[in-house]
Amino acid sequence: MNDATRVIRAGLPKPSQAEPFLPGPVFAAPFHLSGDPARVPYSYGRLHNPTWAAYEAAITELEKSAATVVFSSGMAAIAATLGVVLKAGDTALLPSDGYYTGRSLASDVFGRFGVTTRTAPTASGIHSESLRGVKLVWLESPGNPSLDVCDIAACARVAHDAGALVAVDNTTPTCLGQQPLALGADFSVSSDTKMTTGHGDLILGHVSVRDEGLAETLRTWRKQMGAIAGPMETWLAHRSLATLHVRMERQCRNALAIAQFLGSRSDVHDVRYPGLPGDPSHAIASRQMKYFGPVLRFALPSRAHAERFLSNCELVYDATSFGSLHTMAERRARWGGDVIEEGCIRLSAGCEDAQDLIADLERALDR
Repeated sequence: MNDATRVIRAGLPKPSQAEPFLPGPVFAAPFHLSGDPARVPYSYGRLHNPTWAAYEAAITELEKSAATVVFSSGMAAIAATLGVVLKAGDTALLPSDGYYTGRSLASDVFGRFGVTTRTAPTASGIHSESLRGVKLVWLESPGNPSLDVCDIAACARVAHDAGALVAVDNTTPTCLGQQPLALGADFSVSSDTKMTTGHGDLILGHVSVRDEGLAETLRTWRKQMGAIAGPMETWLAHRSLATLHVRMERQCRNALAIAQFLGSRSDVHDVRYPGLPGDPSHAIASRQMKYFGPVLRFALPSRAHAERFLSNCELVYDATSFGSLHTMAERRARWGGDVIEEGCIRLSAGCEDAQDLIADLERALDR
């Protein structure tokens, strides 16, 4: 079955007369329960929920994983993955150019509990000499906002040989664009707030794993930490998942067209998109990615120039996050934490017409 069909059917129950295709969200804290709780599928809303179960089944199918655990946000999914692997005295290796809040969580929060973190650039990959004593290798490919990629399969082999587990933040390409578990990773982590659900109207995350034992530790973490997803958000996510293939094809096509346009401008530099044949990441990305994602980056000469450009855009929203139907861009350095130019713009291509978007960008740059 092809992806375009799989995303529409994933996680749906078998057809039943007079029943909806996708059952509505189940709002419940307690469920009727008598006797042994282990004999019933649902007992209390912090432990399990049928709306979670349907969405998790859908993502498990698309990730080609042993199991999936849904969380209240992408950061909750990151925290859970770190939390079930690392303890006092352990060391984690993270990308120095990956998502800043993830790095901050590992170093500032888990660091207070005795976890040591090291960092290395995504583009350099990992090497056995850098893995001495490392318990968890965290990869983000493409990196955010660097858009560098690493050879996930090669990194996983080296990490496993050194006795480390491997987690991949797969938010940007999604499970349709890249399959970290098939490439050897132990955890595939995603902020489903972004491209997976794609409408900019909910916060959610998930972790998919190759081993059911890891899934059980994640479920225990979720239960004990209370990092549970709301039924309404989870149902909306499952509903939105059905259009992922359609959105991915349009948004990646738009991202490439925009990157090509920006590369033709003399007032724009450092255009990065893994889908560009001349991009430093293109060779590796082409081997392991089916889609290159909606995100690209470029730089303008200064902070003031970048801010004027954004204020001149009409179709492109000045907003954080990415992966929405709406095209968004922001001067990424305004958040701090990343080693990037003050005029660096991260742009997430939406589903609008590419010619309209390029015309809007051209007008804003010319002004």
